[in-house]
Amino acid sequence: MSNGVVEGLVLKVLLITALGTFLALDRVDILREDARKHVNNVVFYVFNPALVASKLAETVTYESIVKLWFMPLNILITFIIGSILGWILVQFTRPPRHIRGLIVGCCAAGNLGNMFLIMIPAVCKEKGSPFGAPDVCQSYGLAYVSFSMAIGAIYLWSYVYNIVRASAAGTTIESTRHTQIVGFMIGLIPYIRKILIGGDAPLHVIQDTASLLGDGAIPTLTLILGGNLLKGLQGSGMQKSIIVGIMVARYIALPIIGIFIVKGALRLGFIPADPLYQFVLLLQFAVPPAMNMGVITQLFGAGETECSVIMLWAYALASISLTLWSTLFMFLI
Repeated sequence: MSNGVVEGLVLKVLLITALGTFLALDRVDILREDARKHVNNVVFYVFNPALVASKLAETVTYESIVKLWFMPLNILITFIIGSILGWILVQFTRPPRHIRGLIVGCCAAGNLGNMFLIMIPAVCKEKGSPFGAPDVCQSYGLAYVSFSMAIGAIYLWSYVYNIVRASAAGTTIESTRHTQIVGFMIGLIPYIRKILIGGDAPLHVIQDTASLLGDGAIPTLTLILGGNLLKGLQGSGMQKSIIVGIMVARYIALPIIGIFIVKGALRLGFIPADPLYQFVLLLQFAVPPAMNMGVITQLFGAGETECSVIMLWAYALASISLTLWSTLFMFLI
């Protein structure tokens, strides 16, 4: 996999983050702290639910669940192993209580959404791609990516969200979880799917509207992270060992473990001999922390600056890590 694909994606994230930091400067004063909290509420109550519901409705069918049954298990394994690594890191570093959930969450939850949406189509279009014809590769790849995003969102908001909530001693908010019920109902019930999904559906405008709103989630939460980063750069008091530990967990330990899990599943016949599907499963172990961690910490008002510092380092190093691991994964499959 060429460096340009990953570096281009990471550069976009860093540029939007830099813009958020600029907008939060005192002399600019557009994305001040209270503004970030209000915008974050819009992300949580509108953009994220729309993104999750629309992706679930598009991708989740009875047939897809049967065919891709190992993917939810694979993602669950990444969350469980990441949580264990995060818990070990917490035991060694003894951080303040309010950021313990953040540390575990960053180790557990990977970016299973926008990273894949850009990487997989780019890989399919590359010359000499091992995944066959570009159009066929992209069609199957986007299906895998959408399913990955939807399942990842369920685990994030059902599991990691509550870990951070418990750490921050906050209050449970249920909106995104409810939209996941909604998304599964649309996808699994053929009659509802027929009237909502597809260009010929009578009520397809509802799905189109949800997708349009969902598209605003990623750039908006990246701007918020950039705004929070300003305070972090001025001094978050965060231990360097915590940052190093999270990078080791996400960029070294998890990908190595992932190779054994995916190869073992292939040998046992749990997954088909589809190189693209295996590649997506392997990448789920190697991506940087989920950007929605910033949304969660902002909701509870605990660990926003620390989260921004972690994300800055994670995405700065992602171009190197993802390029190396992607090249190795292609060689292995």
